[in-house]
Amino acid sequence: MSFAELAAQLNAGTILPEGIVIVTLLAVLVVDLIVGRTSSRVTPYIAIAGLLSAIVALYYQWDNTNTVSFLGGFNSDALSVVFRGIIALSCAVTILMSIRYIEQSGTSLAEFIGIMISATLGGMFLSGANELVMIFVSLETLSISSYLMTGYMKRDPRSNEAALKYLLIGASSSAIFLYGLSLLYGLSGGETELSAIATAMANASTDLSFGLVIALVFAIAGIAFKISAVPFHQWTPDVYEGSPTPVVAFLSVGSKAAGFALAIRLMVTAFPLITEQWHFVFTALAVLSMVLGNVVALTQTSMKRLLAYSSIAQAGFVMIGLITGTEAGYSSMVFYLLVYLFMNLGGFACVILFSLRTGTDQISEYSGLYQKDPLLTLVLSICLLSLGGIPPLAGFFGKIYLFWAAWKAGAYGLVLLGLVTSVVSIYYYIRVVRMMVVKEPQEMSEAVKNYPEIRWNLPGMRPLQVTLVLSLIATSVAGILSNPLFSLANSSVTRTTMLHGVPVVSTQTPAISHQPSTVNIQVGG
Repeated sequence: MSFAELAAQLNAGTILPEGIVIVTLLAVLVVDLIVGRTSSRVTPYIAIAGLLSAIVALYYQWDNTNTVSFLGGFNSDALSVVFRGIIALSCAVTILMSIRYIEQSGTSLAEFIGIMISATLGGMFLSGANELVMIFVSLETLSISSYLMTGYMKRDPRSNEAALKYLLIGASSSAIFLYGLSLLYGLSGGETELSAIATAMANASTDLSFGLVIALVFAIAGIAFKISAVPFHQWTPDVYEGSPTPVVAFLSVGSKAAGFALAIRLMVTAFPLITEQWHFVFTALAVLSMVLGNVVALTQTSMKRLLAYSSIAQAGFVMIGLITGTEAGYSSMVFYLLVYLFMNLGGFACVILFSLRTGTDQISEYSGLYQKDPLLTLVLSICLLSLGGIPPLAGFFGKIYLFWAAWKAGAYGLVLLGLVTSVVSIYYYIRVVRMMVVKEPQEMSEAVKNYPEIRWNLPGMRPLQVTLVLSLIATSVAGILSNPLFSLANSSVTRTTMLHGVPVVSTQTPAISHQPSTVNIQVGG
């Protein structure tokens, strides 16, 4: 085989965005090595520039028709492009909000950024992985980097405890997931590429259904751990509470997006013979996640634990799109994750800023915050109300699209449960907003009474302010002007070959009319 033929088969240009991220990682480490402690003034911006460059490279891959590379190991289709963009953007925003937090803890910022970029790299490869070995290596790159970030504050016993718990449960889930992949490998007669596995099992002369169901259960257990679905959620509240807050922000968006990208690709490509079975399992996970996540969140006293259970509930909502199994369902998942990125990261940015200024994350300590910090109160209120699905914010249109897709597919029970649990979630989100805004001056908490003077000129505070404003604008505008995001989500699904066999609910896509007095789903182009 000539070099030209080998290069054509490898088609390495499809991983140009990941190549840019690798170069960015090396640049951060080399600059830190040469410059030393003062590198913290430069390295975050090198990292953010590299990640944004990777997103630009992804944009130029949108119309690429030759998407399969590395002998079938990686697929740079439109769906993977969107998910890789979400993961890279979540890392860039997280780095922006973490500068002051990490510097104040006295640990190395460049090392933290290096580990986070490594996790991003694992998530991006996982989003397009089309082969068993690549899936597992990408998943472990993401997972091991996440364990390291969770225990990054090594002087904090809570961070150590969170890392140990995450490591032990994560290692168990990886072993279970690997066993499921090994069963797939054996049942298919030694195939590792997902489409080849499905073909081999469809052509098998013997009945493989029982073994396939076992492989499915183990594979879903590994995915459910990654997306924090009940009952594989036990690590989430403790890890969220004990970990550095920027790490939690990344795990709640970047890691979750990678898990859903894996779920779509693995279920649709490798398990077409037992579609009903995996729909049933994910339905059970979605119901449990929506109910338990929202109900237990009602009793929380810590903002980080509240957002942990909120994250579990949000995973349940996103799974509705996966269960629907239609093009509209997958589009609604992509759209919801796009808007979830900013409203969730914005919420965590507010928690970081409040903890930097007061040293606490207890919900009761937010009492009367409006009178001391109007910007923080406004951003946190908008992000929480959007997570709850209050119109006309981005979260409302995300949930409307998910419920619309499920209703058209006949999943009436899931839609009704989703609506009920959404109403429950609004209660605990509004409780925080009310505490910040409505309290009288004499009911102000001790932390707010002793609130320090607001100074944005301190080192690392300006990027945090930029994150707050960016999240506020994105969460507000993405709701009012959501049609471009609808088009992006729909296009990512219609351009993806593996989803072309998905039954279509409607040949027309939903467009949302944004007139002041109406919020209306109508048929449009």
